[in-house]
Amino acid sequence: MHLDVQDLRNFYYRSTLGRAAQKAVRDQALKIWPEAHGQTVVGFGFAVPLLRPYLSEARRVTALMPGPQGVMPWPAGMPNLSVLCEEVSWPIETGHVDKLVLMHGLETSEQPSALLEECFRVLGPGGKALFIVPNRAGLWSRSDATPFGYGRPYTLGQLETQLKRHHFMPERNETALYQPPSPRRFWRKTGEMMERMGHSFSMVVSGGVIMVEVSKRVHAPNGPGLREAVKKPLSILSPSPATKPKPV
Repeated sequence: MHLDVQDLRNFYYRSTLGRAAQKAVRDQALKIWPEAHGQTVVGFGFAVPLLRPYLSEARRVTALMPGPQGVMPWPAGMPNLSVLCEEVSWPIETGHVDKLVLMHGLETSEQPSALLEECFRVLGPGGKALFIVPNRAGLWSRSDATPFGYGRPYTLGQLETQLKRHHFMPERNETALYQPPSPRRFWRKTGEMMERMGHSFSMVVSGGVIMVEVSKRVHAPNGPGLREAVKKPLSILSPSPATKPKPV
């Protein structure tokens, strides 16, 4: 089930733990996508903490928030760019999105297959999507004090398998949130250091979230084409049998 938008807003914008989580995940997202000049960027779920860096250069930025979660005005102090929508029916034209970000969207969805089909529909040729989900092996998925403690956590293999089934090609993966999900002062002071150390020892320590970048995989058409229209294009080169004389 989706969390309430007020709870998500309070966590990311009004708590020290949430602001630290926002920075850690956004830094990794910018590492994957450092720019979006002239592109259409869409976020689904509660992806607004990751979309702000693209406001100044993207052609269009839209924050889609599902009905069960609710919607809030965003960004603050600017014209509103957030839209309340159905979970599996977005007000986006087919094939018009260059960059798509899902956070707190896939793991809480009651229709994950239909949601991934909608992601595939709106993504344009050459477009990229970034899926951010709780890591089953991490500490954050085990804590109800954060939004990552709700919904279905994933392993990297489980997430990539599900994405491949819906015709996405995984290209890159990252992890984030190596710091404990605790608001204690000691952990907040050492949080950035633990993020740096976690990336250095990521084979041993599990991050709290998994981030997978994918591209849209389009299969070659298999309908009737030139092969059907020209059945024997080189028949003129084939030796023809000698014609027998007809009886008079």
